Amino acid sequence: MKKRSCLSLVLITISLLALLFLALGTAVPVAAGSSFGAPDPALNPWQRFNYGLVLLSRGSALAVPLDPDGTEQLFVIEAGEDALTTSSRLVAQGLIADARTFRIYLAWTGMDSYIQTGTFRLSPALSAEEIAAILTSASLTEVKFTVLAGWRMEEVAAALPTSGLDISPDAFLTAAASPVDLPAFLPLGASAEGFLFPDAYTLPRSTHADQLVSLLLQTFASRLPPEYTVAYSTRGLTVYQAVILASIIEREAVDHNEMPLIASVFFNRLAVDMPLQTDPTVQYALGFNALQSSWWTTPLSTADLQVTSPYNTYLFRGLPPGPIANPSLDALAAVAYPAESPYYYFQARCDGSGTHNFTETYEQHQQNNCPR
Repeated sequence: MKKRSCLSLVLITISLLALLFLALGTAVPVAAGSSFGAPDPALNPWQRFNYGLVLLSRGSALAVPLDPDGTEQLFVIEAGEDALTTSSRLVAQGLIADARTFRIYLAWTGMDSYIQTGTFRLSPALSAEEIAAILTSASLTEVKFTVLAGWRMEEVAAALPTSGLDISPDAFLTAAASPVDLPAFLPLGASAEGFLFPDAYTLPRSTHADQLVSLLLQTFASRLPPEYTVAYSTRGLTVYQAVILASIIEREAVDHNEMPLIASVFFNRLAVDMPLQTDPTVQYALGFNALQSSWWTTPLSTADLQVTSPYNTYLFRGLPPGPIANPSLDALAAVAYPAESPYYYFQARCDGSGTHNFTETYEQHQQNNCPR
């Protein structure tokens, strides 16, 4: 009888505890929801209980500014930054007091999935709740947009959807294909390809496509040293032709220290009317490779090298009709001041370093082929 009584007592106790936890599991999220809004539907029951408990015990501080007399400062969120990193940096910059509670508040409300990239003006005179609203609002005033050297304009366009700028890729490509303010260095009818200067830009979110293209072109004009233009002219090149060559060098060189030597090879070939025979121009002609999800098909097949296009420098001598990418200042410098060399060939070394072997003759060039 005693064993049965003890067993019954244990079962009753377990049942009561289960009812208590069930009640708490319901009551805690309800109570937290009344103060901090309904929980994100994506949260599981344990998360709703756990996060709700934290908010009920510590969340009141979210409504109180860390420093009512604090001054405004810039806070930058990079693309791909998560809520954990953002919360920690807000504490480090003296904008909020408690990173964990702030992160849980973001997760509770679902705002952790809507943190915007860009530059924000924040102050410790704002409450953590107000800061959260600003960071997740699409109305931020400035965003950071980066153009990488070696990108073709379609790759610049592809970076726009995650930039925070309200510019569609199609709108950008339309603007880049026919710039509104045609700079002097662009021939009539030319696109902005090659002149979308690689750099990190801080822009108003309200920037539209034509303004972005104009800014990139203006930056190219202001950053190209005047002495480069003189050097190009000395070599019989217009700025446009120099950019065509620089764009090829940009795509060929992994190590920027090799750019002047690669430039010397191309100048030597042009001097004897030898085809440039450079793979990046063929890659540009081929366009997007859906299987590789890349604009730069690699490796190129024998059939690829026969593609009919004025950009195929295996079939057509001289420079292609336009730039194939947007070159760095180093590549532009290499065209202005190439190395003096006897080389007509270069080939990537077989060690995976991306650097090249340079040779004078085709026979020497063949000896540098990597074993299959």
